[in-house]
Amino acid sequence: MMAAFDRIGYDVDVVMGYGKERKASINAIKKKINKGIKYDFLYSESSTMPTLLTEKNHLPLYPFLDFGFFKFCKKHNIKIALFYRDIHWKFGQYKAKVPLYQRMVTIPMYRYDLFQYQKYLDIIYLPTLNMGKYVNGLGNVSKVDTLPPGADKRIVDDKSENYNTSDSTINIFYVGGVLGIYNFEKLLKIAKQKSYVRLKLCCRENEWNMAKHKYSDYLTERVDIVHKHGKELEQYYAWADLCSCYFEPSLYMEMAVPIKLLEYVSFQVPIIATKGTAAGNFVEKYGCGFSIPYDEGKLENVLETIHEDKRLLLNKYKQIKDCINENTWESRAQKVAGDLTSIEGR
Repeated sequence: MMAAFDRIGYDVDVVMGYGKERKASINAIKKKINKGIKYDFLYSESSTMPTLLTEKNHLPLYPFLDFGFFKFCKKHNIKIALFYRDIHWKFGQYKAKVPLYQRMVTIPMYRYDLFQYQKYLDIIYLPTLNMGKYVNGLGNVSKVDTLPPGADKRIVDDKSENYNTSDSTINIFYVGGVLGIYNFEKLLKIAKQKSYVRLKLCCRENEWNMAKHKYSDYLTERVDIVHKHGKELEQYYAWADLCSCYFEPSLYMEMAVPIKLLEYVSFQVPIIATKGTAAGNFVEKYGCGFSIPYDEGKLENVLETIHEDKRLLLNKYKQIKDCINENTWESRAQKVAGDLTSIEGR
């Protein structure tokens, strides 16, 4: 987002890092404001941790720094928006992962963040509007909205121009978590049954060591487990016909946008996703893949249909390019700037 604001013409002063670095940046900005320099707005993004616990040692060493800065900006009539990225702490997977003694500290501090947001924010952005049902106490915030996901424009081979529809093999790539809510058992089960399906599953090695007993019955020579990241993933995106966001649905999945969803899009690979989830809704909206119920028969049917006529993917490759254009980081930054500069008064 910093680079996107810069690309659309804004001079950006950045507050980031641990408390010591943020304090220095905030003090420098305050000096500018006190000297009469005008800022159009403040845009912020929440951490997945409570704001007060973001130090290396997770101690609240700077309890008044960030919200004190929000208060200062509000006093100087600077409009403020924040992207609240996740509310996992309200759901069962957080309870399963975090011991009680930690939750006794973190959950009140998550609630404290929301209390401060309603005091100072003009706009709060959420990944999906469904998430708004679980974000309570925002009565003083003028606007609750979503932001376009941020996709990078990458230089990749245009599969809509040179895609080999005569090869009936379907290559599916997944990258991400394999524990908890990230259950892809049905995908592995169908892949084992269909000799034309090949899978590459990329995850952290330690996570796979904990999860592999669950999936061991479905592993075949057509399933590769890899532990790569960054640029090492490019070869797999080039290989893939489809990328997977096909998980068991849950309340959390209805509003959580998987981190890798937009990376799939940026590499111009169509997506197979679960209908009714945030990923499935995105795929349906932009036509950039296949959104189907979490059902073995439905999954088998769509893979069989593609296998019989891979020309069906050509249209998906064309649509995914339009999806990228509507979901760039620049479009995300433009929306923030337009929303905040159009607000009258406070």
